[in-house]
Amino acid sequence: MNNPIKSNSQVVVFNNSKIRRIFYEGAWWFVVLDVVSVLTDSKQPAGYIKDMKRRDNGLNEVWVDLVQSLTVETDGGVQKVNCANTEGIFRIIQSIPSPKAEPFKRWLAKVGYQRVQEIENPELAIERAREIYKAKGYDDAWIEKRMRSIQVRTELTDEWKSRGVGGNKEYAILTAEISKATFDMTPTEYKQLKRLNRENLRDHMTDLELIFSMLGEASTTEIARGKDAQGFSENKAASREGGDVAGKARKDLETRTGKKITTRQNYLEKTQKQVESDD
Repeated sequence: MNNPIKSNSQVVVFNNSKIRRIFYEGAWWFVVLDVVSVLTDSKQPAGYIKDMKRRDNGLNEVWVDLVQSLTVETDGGVQKVNCANTEGIFRIIQSIPSPKAEPFKRWLAKVGYQRVQEIENPELAIERAREIYKAKGYDDAWIEKRMRSIQVRTELTDEWKSRGVGGNKEYAILTAEISKATFDMTPTEYKQLKRLNRENLRDHMTDLELIFSMLGEASTTEIARGKDAQGFSENKAASREGGDVAGKARKDLETRTGKKITTRQNYLEKTQKQVESDD
């Protein structure tokens, strides 16, 4: 049976125009091209965005922190496109002189109300994420570990932010330090091992891979606090040390069991085998 893997993107409608969005790291992210197209009626929204960033230097400077390249459905199939969360979209709208801007803000606030509810009651976000994984076929034991890994990750990034580490680029570098020390691989190399392209690496980790990933990040948080690490360089050193804690534990377990913790196994292959066996 041909069962192509699709992204977790959805479509919402504003004034009869479709806007794609994807739930990522606890928030809705909207396709920037779609938003700009709706507000400007531009036939070439990519060109409009380029001109907009040229006009608004302030927007251009923060652009890398506003957008994420996420996987969504396109006419050409599943591809990575620039997306922004609700706060990012509001900043982008400031640079668009459009009579639709205010109605769009009200619409966006309504669409994002679910996120407001989750901020007021974080348990709702956890439950919704749990439902998404359940629908994808993950078992309860794995889901609980994944939920805990999200909490550990959030605690770490909050700690980094409070210690003067700024933006997704620096977070990615520090995460690579932890991963390299924990698994002897950066996240990019790890995805290559698992033969993943745009998918979330942790959604394809085994129980033990998730556990050691959490140990590396939780250790980093504690070390950063203990050393009162400030700024990027000091937190980079703390990240390496935190990863070392998990890396030593991983190697010790591998020695005692004779089995590698890191594996090529990924969830896409698991679900595909299940589909084929059902056929």
